[in-house]
Amino acid sequence: MRVRHGAAACAACVVAGALLSAQMPNAVDTFDAAWTKIRDSHFDKTMNGVDWDAVRAELRPKAAAVDTSTQLRSVLRDMLGRLGQSHFALIPSGADPAPSGSMASGDYGGDPGFDVRLLGRDLIVTSVERTSTSGVQAGWLVRQIAGQPVAGLLGALPGGAADGANPRLLNVEAWRMAQTRLRGPAGSKVDVGFEDGQGRPVTLAIERRREAGEPVTVGHLPAMFVRVEQERKQTPKGATAGLIRFNVWMTAVDAPFQKAVDEYRTADGLIIDLRGNPGGLAAMLMGIAGHFVAERKTLGVMKTRDSELRFFANPRLVNANGERVPPFTGPLAILVDAMSGSASECFTGGMQSIGRARVFGQTSMGQALPAQFDQLPNGDVLIHAFGDFVTADGIRLEGRGVIPDEVVPLRREALLAGRDDPLDAALAWIDAQRGGRQPQHP
Repeated sequence: MRVRHGAAACAACVVAGALLSAQMPNAVDTFDAAWTKIRDSHFDKTMNGVDWDAVRAELRPKAAAVDTSTQLRSVLRDMLGRLGQSHFALIPSGADPAPSGSMASGDYGGDPGFDVRLLGRDLIVTSVERTSTSGVQAGWLVRQIAGQPVAGLLGALPGGAADGANPRLLNVEAWRMAQTRLRGPAGSKVDVGFEDGQGRPVTLAIERRREAGEPVTVGHLPAMFVRVEQERKQTPKGATAGLIRFNVWMTAVDAPFQKAVDEYRTADGLIIDLRGNPGGLAAMLMGIAGHFVAERKTLGVMKTRDSELRFFANPRLVNANGERVPPFTGPLAILVDAMSGSASECFTGGMQSIGRARVFGQTSMGQALPAQFDQLPNGDVLIHAFGDFVTADGIRLEGRGVIPDEVVPLRREALLAGRDDPLDAALAWIDAQRGGRQPQHP
C-alpha cells in the first residue's frame, strides 16, 4: 500500500511500538524490497551521488546474516542513512526494546504536558500546556528522565555535536530521544529531574495525560492527534492580532482554521504559529495559503523523477457559512523553529517566496522532501522520499530549511521570564506595518 504526502512521518516514527521478533526468516526479502522501492522511486536518478548498487552489494549479506528484527532494522537504517536525506526511515511493526513504561514500549497515548528543545548542550523546556498541574516551568533544564542523565543520552546520539553534526538535525534527534522517554501509557508517571531558574535541582513525578485533539490516521502511521488553537493578541500599540496555531498538517485542520480566519478577518494582523509542527499532508498548504492571497500564486514546485507538480495558492473567497468574503490581506506573520518541518517548511517557504508573509523565529528543520509509505515483507513500514520541493523563487528547502526574515534566538532568560520573543517580534512588526492607522477592534 502506498500513501503519498508531505510527511508527518519523521515525527510519527517515534510513536511506533510493539515487541522484538525472535527470528527474521524474510530478512533478505525485506532488504531487497526496501532497496528496490528506493531505487525505482527516488526523485534523483543519481541517488544523491550514492552508488546504490554498491550499497546493496555491501549490506545485503549483512541482512542475510541477521537473527532478529533489531539487527535487520540496523542494516536497513544503515542503508537509508547512506542517502544523507530526510524522510527515509522505518516505522517498526514491532519496536526495538525500549525503556519500560516509555512511549516505544507500546502505548504512546500519554503526553507529559510540556515540550523541549535542544539549547546548546542542554535540553530545555520551551512550553508548558495551560492545563498542566505538574509544576514544570518554561526555561527549566531537563537533567534526568526516568533515572537516566540527559547529558549521557545526548552524548550517545548519532552524529552528535562532537562529530560536527548539523545542529538542526541534532535538535530533531534530541527531541525524538526525549519524547520517546517522556511519553508513555496514559495515566502512568515518569520521574523527571530538572534544574530550575535558580540552578536548584527539582525532581517531579510527571503524570502522562491522554493526548488532546482529534485522532486521525494516514496509511500505516500510528494515530496522530490534531489540535487547532486560536487566541486574540494585542500589539504593543494596542492593535489586534489573531494568533492561530496547529500541530500537524491534516485535513481535520481545515475547518477550524477557516473559522479562526473568519473571526480575525478584520484584525490588524494575523500570526500563524508553526513552531513544533513537523508536517503532514503537503497538498493542504495550497488551501491554507488561499486564505491570504487575492489572486492565484505559485508557492513552489514538487519535482519527482519524471514530472513536476506546481503548488498554487488559490484565493478562498467563501467563509465557513458559505458567504462570499475577500481573502485576508493584512500583515501576515509565521512563526517557525527547529522542529518546524516538511509541509510547514513548504508552506512557510512558499509564502515567504511570494512576499506574502514575514517569518520569525529560528531556522526550520530542513527536512522538506515529500514521502510515501510502503509496507515491507516483515511488516515494517518504509518511509521514502519520492520528490523534492523548490519554492517559487527557486530555493531548495531540503538541508537548508526556511531562514526567518527576523531570526529570533531561543533564549533561556526569556523563557524563565515568561516571554515569547518570536511572538513579541511578530506583534511589533504588525504595529510597524500599520503606520499611523488606527487599530481595528473587531
